[in-house]
Amino acid sequence: MDGVVEQDMVASVHYTGNFLDGEVFDSSEGREPLSFLVGHGQMIPGFEHELMGASVGEKREFTLTPDRAYGERDEKNIQKMDRSNFPEGMDLQVGMVMGADSDQGPIQFSISEIDDDTVTVDFNHQMAGMTLCFSVEVVELRPATEEEKAHGHAHGPGGHHH
Repeated sequence: MDGVVEQDMVASVHYTGNFLDGEVFDSSEGREPLSFLVGHGQMIPGFEHELMGASVGEKREFTLTPDRAYGERDEKNIQKMDRSNFPEGMDLQVGMVMGADSDQGPIQFSISEIDDDTVTVDFNHQMAGMTLCFSVEVVELRPATEEEKAHGHAHGPGGHHH
């Protein structure tokens, strides 16, 4: 199906993302393309913005500064927690990424330091403060179904899978 990347389209893309030093942090190479519902907050803001107006077969390369990707690091997002907040006997390690429930739903954090009784946790996204480079090719575009628009995300082949 033709068209361009715009609000309420489902875009399927092949992409490679790398840091400024060239290290690849994510790629769809060798996998199915990534499909997402445009304009519903599924992707980081700059990624979607840079693809607007692209048509099938088009390749775009762009660099996103932190304000258009995962935001800047915020020192307020680093907190010390009592070791007793974690399950007893859990093998905590620096760099470990864990999930927790919050008022805003599930959130991820990483462990940045462990002392005897205190665990320092970082609620910043792992890629906060980083500039990200993307190479993206649009491989398919189609209008979203009413169900997809209502749910705010793309559904795979055969419809609804949660």
